[in-house]
Amino acid sequence: MKRLIALFFILAGTATAQSPREAGLELVLLADASGSIDATELVFQRQGYANALTDPRVLSAIENSIYGNVAVTYVEWATNTAVVVDWMIIDSAETAEGFAEALVGPPRQAFGRNAIGGALLEGKRLIEANDIYAPRAVIDFSGDSIGNSSGPDISTARDTVLAAGITINALPILRPEEGRRAGANLEEAYATRIIGGPGAFMVTAESRETFAAAVRRKLVLEISGLIPDAYSVAAGNK
Repeated sequence: MKRLIALFFILAGTATAQSPREAGLELVLLADASGSIDATELVFQRQGYANALTDPRVLSAIENSIYGNVAVTYVEWATNTAVVVDWMIIDSAETAEGFAEALVGPPRQAFGRNAIGGALLEGKRLIEANDIYAPRAVIDFSGDSIGNSSGPDISTARDTVLAAGITINALPILRPEEGRRAGANLEEAYATRIIGGPGAFMVTAESRETFAAAVRRKLVLEISGLIPDAYSVAAGNK
């Protein structure tokens, strides 16, 4: 509904100071900050996203997209969720660098155990409550488990997000050097229980060393609107 109202005012030529900002994509980066992620790993994840967003390949994808920009917010999830960087429109190396600088500095604000259902619903709320119009909206969910210790169940939350026309992509973090904390089927669980919506896919971070590269690849695909054959899972494309 928000998109229909925004589009009406844009087409009617009634732009005012309160008119929505336009972007090619609304992207919620929903990163794991639950108890399995210690302080060092939290910083590592933020730096990985900061590096990816300022990477020339991601900037090229933004520049060559239809709108030439993307609206991004970075949110960490645990028992509670916390917005680390509020919505910013990235349309240049300078704005990407500004987002990256804002991302690496703030202290940890999300604590506790896994609450995936609540995190997905918060991603939906952030998309619907902002002042941005975009033809696509994506929640980019990352984590190293499939646990849901509190809050809404995953299935109900996922269905609610998909019903709103929002796609959920995922980045399962396997970390084999420490053992797969959710067992060997984390990828299957994310494919069947997390991702969904038009063009949904996941890209796996096989290890700490490949995390930044996985994030970069995922961002390029999301911004470009492409689906990687190797990671497109029919069970998740509900």
